[in-house]
Amino acid sequence: MNLSSATKSNQAEVVYVVDDDEAVRDSLTWLLESNGYVVRCHASAERFLQSLQSTDKSTISCAILDVRMPGMSGLELQERLISENLPMPVAFITGHGDVSMAVSTMKRGAVDFIEKPFKENDLCALVDRMFAKARVDYSQASQRKVTQSLLSKLTGRERQVLERIVAGRLNKQIADDLGISIKTVEAHRAN
Repeated sequence: MNLSSATKSNQAEVVYVVDDDEAVRDSLTWLLESNGYVVRCHASAERFLQSLQSTDKSTISCAILDVRMPGMSGLELQERLISENLPMPVAFITGHGDVSMAVSTMKRGAVDFIEKPFKENDLCALVDRMFAKARVDYSQASQRKVTQSLLSKLTGRERQVLERIVAGRLNKQIADDLGISIKTVEAHRAN
């Protein structure tokens, strides 16, 4: 039995399954839940997008999408996730795939493209890879927010000093550039 890191860390990590075929949704749900994953199913891309509006943005998640669905296809859903800045690793499953379709989804950032039928172990390994990617992406996004928050608190002068530090200038050079003392540069660096 595969115990996902969500189970190990007690943090809810969710696998979204978006497929118009109820039997596929039921089968994937059973398979994934029996391997320790938390699963949320949606019969259409539209319902899935609607559900994301009320979802905690800090939830680590990934999605398994069917390529062909009535209404919005899995490919169109992938585009919407990208355009609406809803970063989430996705993988595609299909019974009718071709090489050009697989290449297209991968170029847009899909983690994988698998054809039905697939092996249980392969699917679980895929979900684990998607969760690993989601955790890294979430961590990097969180770090960017912290960095942006800290940068927004800098004074104009502190920003000038920082720009020169990043450019590799020494304290003395920065002081000369800005017409301030080395002690003032050091004080700004400390902030």
